[in-house]
Amino acid sequence: MRAFTAIVNPAAGGSAGASRVIPLGRLLRDAGAEVDVEYSRGMEHAASAARAAAEAGRVVLGVGGDGMVGCVGGALAQMDAGADALFGIVPAGRGNDFARQLGVPSDPDELARLLLEGEPRAVDAIDANGTAVLGSVYAGVDAVANDNANRTRLLRGSAAYYVGALRAILSWRHADYVITVDGEEHRREGYTVVAANSGYYGFGRHIAPDARVDDGLLDVVLIRKAPKTLFFAVMRELETGAHVRRPEVEVMRGREVRIELAGPAGRTLPYGADGELPGVLPVTARVLPGALRVLAP
Repeated sequence: MRAFTAIVNPAAGGSAGASRVIPLGRLLRDAGAEVDVEYSRGMEHAASAARAAAEAGRVVLGVGGDGMVGCVGGALAQMDAGADALFGIVPAGRGNDFARQLGVPSDPDELARLLLEGEPRAVDAIDANGTAVLGSVYAGVDAVANDNANRTRLLRGSAAYYVGALRAILSWRHADYVITVDGEEHRREGYTVVAANSGYYGFGRHIAPDARVDDGLLDVVLIRKAPKTLFFAVMRELETGAHVRRPEVEVMRGREVRIELAGPAGRTLPYGADGELPGVLPVTARVLPGALRVLAP
């Protein structure tokens, strides 16, 4: 019987993380499993608790949104014995994009069965400037929108991101990117560059519809310079992935992607990773093939 340690973001999804783990924990214990719960005091504490639980041979559950899931899963992917760590996802945030990509159920009964009986699946991770993340690394208007959404206190979920994105687009000046994919340099001007392991980001937007979490490659999606009215149309198409058929959207693939800014000195641009904002460009994203074992369909 598996033993579990749930690492919970108590603030995720308006405290949904804390409420989601209670019925799930009950179901796991009723089945005979041992369940410990660790409430995170921050990302560093969450990563440390995840590593300690994995070293003790326990299944580590990331309870929260993409930030917590990426933090906990990334910490396991970077362990020396990372191939032996076993990870489970309890979707309880605003976006839950990596869980969506993997098809992890949100229903407590279905999720409990998966965690108790499911077979581990090897998935890739991303090393982004030395930190492991799971879903994607992105730099552009989306990272600015991410920052706006994170600062919003009156709105939640997709509404917060939509309003944040609107503010970001209205004030956007096209960025002059240098994108190096497996050593080949590309100069482009546009709205964003996304290095995607998972196809979803930004609260359910299907930015990279052909991305796979187990192919050893990153899908690099570039939205090139275009009128802002057209970009609003592209945003609507992100729900289905239809945007990739537009000539303004370019998709490349590679194992290592470096994104940096050219153009006037002094401009800075944040990059995002799994819903968090670790820093500003440049960033190098390198795929970590099969770095994590996940209980997923």
